[in-house]
Amino acid sequence: MINGGLMTIEDLAGYLKVTRRTIYDWLKHNKIPAVKLVGQWRFKKDKIDAWLDNKSQSS
Repeated sequence: MINGGLMTIEDLAGYLKVTRRTIYDWLKHNKIPAVKLVGQWRFKKDKIDAWLDNKSQSS
């Protein structure tokens, strides 16, 4: 993890234990909170954790 909680696709894939392809698929379908900085996707850990909490509650 870098930049005080900002994760790269590689960081996030490791954190969630999914493939990079899965992350790209979620991005394509706007299923995961992300920001694009200088042409690269970044993910805020607190937003990802909140997204996970929301997903687990709705299941």
